[in-house]
Amino acid sequence: MRLDDVARELSETDARTVLIDGRSGSGKTTLAKSLRRLWDGSQILRLDDVYPGWDGLAWAVDHVRTELLAPRHDGRPGRWRSWNWVRDVPGRWHAVDPSQRLIVEGVGALNAPSRALAELGIWVDTPDAERKRRALLRDGDTYRPHWDRWAAQEDEYLARYDPRSAADWVVTETTDGVRWSQGSRRTSEVSGRVVGQDVLPPAGSADAWQRE
Repeated sequence: MRLDDVARELSETDARTVLIDGRSGSGKTTLAKSLRRLWDGSQILRLDDVYPGWDGLAWAVDHVRTELLAPRHDGRPGRWRSWNWVRDVPGRWHAVDPSQRLIVEGVGALNAPSRALAELGIWVDTPDAERKRRALLRDGDTYRPHWDRWAAQEDEYLARYDPRSAADWVVTETTDGVRWSQGSRRTSEVSGRVVGQDVLPPAGSADAWQRE
């Protein structure tokens, strides 16, 4: 599997919504940006812009499904509310046309109810130590005091929804590189087919999300 194959399939099927999920620091944003470059006209919604503060994961899960995904699935404009992290207050509302190609990325983006309202779901899996190293390197002292607090919400979300089981593709970082595997949802739709796996270059390389 190549990421440009995914983008081509999305274009050929006239898809409008992709959900990319994974725990903090797993590489969701990097993957979303790579897909945006390949999927013409697509935009990214980062759930970091939606969570209403450090205790807002559960709220954001419901908000995105009911206010954004469900209306777009029905052919109506969706919307989402931003959060002002500096002032710790709600921000403004943003409308999203149902025809807009949209990539929703962040913890809480993918679960069975939300996947039913989108065309593709991807789960990104990275070892815990590497995730934490990346997240704290990226956000430093801003995130460090809240790491355990946020991780507990992730644990609750995983226990309730098992988002990996709703994925069409699972992207896993290994010592040999980035591995794409068909997720439970995709394999359940293809009876009798052997699950395929592709190993990509190591995560630090320029082609980490592609295979030559």
